[in-house]
Amino acid sequence: GGPPAAPPGSDTYKGWLFKWTNYLKGYQRRWFVLSNGLLSYYRTQAEMAHTCRGTINLSTAHIDTEDSCNIVLSNGGRTYHLKANSEVERQRWVTALELAKAKAIRMRNNQSDDSGDEEPASQSDKSELHGPLKTLSSKLEDLSTCNELIAKHGAALQRSLSELENLRLPADSGEKIKAVNERATLFRITSNAMINACRDFLDLAESHSRKWQRLLQHEREQRIRLEETIEQLAKQHNSLERACRGAPGLASGTASIASTAKAGSVQSAKGEASDEDEETEYFDAMEDAPAFITVTADPKHHRRSGSNLSGASEGHPEDWNLEDSVFESSNQSSYSESTGKDLLPRKRRRTRIPDKPNYSLNLWSIMKNCIGKELSKIPMPVNFNEPLSMLQRLTEDLEYHELLDKAVKCESSTEQMCFVAAFSVSSYSTTVHRTAKPFNPLLGETYELDRLEELGFRSLCEQVSHHPPAAAHHVYSRRGWTLWQEITIASKFRGKYLSIMPLGAIHLEFHSSGNHYVWRKVTSTVHNIIVGKLWIDQSGDIEIVNHKSKDKCQLKFTPYSYFSRDVPRKVTGVVSDADGKAHYVMSGTWDEKMECSKIIHSSHGSTSTEGKQKTVYQTLSPKVLWRKYPLPENAENMYFFSELALTLNEPEERVAPTDSRLRPDQRLMESGRWDEANVEKQRLEEKQRAVRRRREAEAVEALEEGKDYEGYTPLWFERKVDAVTGELICVYKGGYWEAKDKQDWSVCPDIF
Repeated sequence: GGPPAAPPGSDTYKGWLFKWTNYLKGYQRRWFVLSNGLLSYYRTQAEMAHTCRGTINLSTAHIDTEDSCNIVLSNGGRTYHLKANSEVERQRWVTALELAKAKAIRMRNNQSDDSGDEEPASQSDKSELHGPLKTLSSKLEDLSTCNELIAKHGAALQRSLSELENLRLPADSGEKIKAVNERATLFRITSNAMINACRDFLDLAESHSRKWQRLLQHEREQRIRLEETIEQLAKQHNSLERACRGAPGLASGTASIASTAKAGSVQSAKGEASDEDEETEYFDAMEDAPAFITVTADPKHHRRSGSNLSGASEGHPEDWNLEDSVFESSNQSSYSESTGKDLLPRKRRRTRIPDKPNYSLNLWSIMKNCIGKELSKIPMPVNFNEPLSMLQRLTEDLEYHELLDKAVKCESSTEQMCFVAAFSVSSYSTTVHRTAKPFNPLLGETYELDRLEELGFRSLCEQVSHHPPAAAHHVYSRRGWTLWQEITIASKFRGKYLSIMPLGAIHLEFHSSGNHYVWRKVTSTVHNIIVGKLWIDQSGDIEIVNHKSKDKCQLKFTPYSYFSRDVPRKVTGVVSDADGKAHYVMSGTWDEKMECSKIIHSSHGSTSTEGKQKTVYQTLSPKVLWRKYPLPENAENMYFFSELALTLNEPEERVAPTDSRLRPDQRLMESGRWDEANVEKQRLEEKQRAVRRRREAEAVEALEEGKDYEGYTPLWFERKVDAVTGELICVYKGGYWEAKDKQDWSVCPDIF
């Protein structure tokens, strides 16, 4: 069989042995490898690279010797019958197997000890020393095992010598002398193994003693340096907090500085504070750069024959500046000035809510068990919420509804598309500072926003599904448009960031023209969930399609990149007609403004490094279609709510008993009574779970009886197949506003 590949004292032992297979083939020669407490075998040495025929764990195995050359290993229901070429070779394997078994048992015990009550901090501090100490302990145990084997073989040798002395017949003396020689050989092998183990132990002790001293000294220096750094950071943090409290004009002063900062920095021109640190997560620059380049043309040098603004790209440049043009933006300074002449004066509504309490909370203690889970299934305290429900946040998309009022007046569908695109971007403007989580609506919860007499529209939302959470939304405007959608929020917590993916299409139809627009929302990402300042980003593409005229608008939300030269939160896009001809270029940021530039000429530019040919659009001067309203005074202490958001949870009479304004936990949180809000939130969630369990029991009972079970049916919406997209969507079936007029809420469940 050849000598084994390593001495018995080493961690790995290899060699040929004969293994019993069956009664037909008997013993077959196999290559055995002993490593890390496992004995594996192969048909040939070449098989070690790809095929293992079997493995037995020695930590729970029993080792037995039948005769001078046989070894029996048994572990549970698995037994290996092995045979060596000679008794000496068998004893080498037995010694190696016993050593490996002892190591495996110690390793298993150490692992069970390590999983005890040792603090994580101490494990981290001693990680550099733990490995050498375990190695030294292992070698010391090897010495003890070898010592036992030497004593065992020494006793056997002693017995053989005693028998030799008592011999009388010369024939017997030859056999006994042979046995003595074999015993002496075994004793020499075991002694060598012990000597080698002693040498390894001494070498390790000598080499690691100096290393321990260096490690301990390094740890002391690191600890002192870390304590000094933490103390310095704490002082700087306190100084910054005092400076912020004592300098109310800091934001405006920062704006002038930030405007000259490098493009792509975390600070924006509006003076948003930067909190970059090692924990801040950044995206790489986008590989697919914009496929077009915009060049602003001089109107005086581009007079061409053509029609009005609604015509093709070769229209009069002067028409772009007409005062009566729909594109002549009338950006209001605030939400309160967006009333129309044909509507009643705006009702006086609240302009502030109680300041947000300053409660401290250990975020990691709550979130560490939530990684990879659906956000809606995580029990969260109200400390991470804002006092608005998801239905109210959905209604907040209507803050810039006047963009759609202007779009009604457009004669051209491509012009109208520009305003629809600006409206789709405006819905993200409130999210730049709003990193708190809205309340998950209860099943059957509703929210109405009746501004028909003041702003010309009325809105209704209903939570139509709980798992997955889905909300249906319907808006009617007497100014000539209707909007509806069903949004399901898919969200995943990934440790450092939270991804929020709205699923579902948004539909917008203009009454007079019949233009029907459909688009979907992009992904929102909240960064620095565990450590650092929370910040939110939007990324992805929006394709807006007019299903009547086949016009399209492709909008690209560029994710933030520390290495990019682009303006943060950049949005770009092109409006094209059914033939693919580009008419307008959209540009801006999702947190500030959107501009529209009319294309007067297009040409193909140079090829980029990726092999894509860029299009050069020559445009007239851009016109601002939408600009974000400034936040109200003291917004930073009121969850950064806009003027509209401040009014969304204002108590109103005659609303449905399922309205979000009547939700007690949300109302308590808004009042600053967070502890009571947490108790109330748990009560409502448990009440909802009890209803769901009862509904599941009814479904099982109906199934056993062979009956159909419809399940939960929305109150004011019904599921239909959309004629445009072919998707099953919840649409408003009517009845809510009539029930409100009659104050007949008998169909509403008791959810609060």
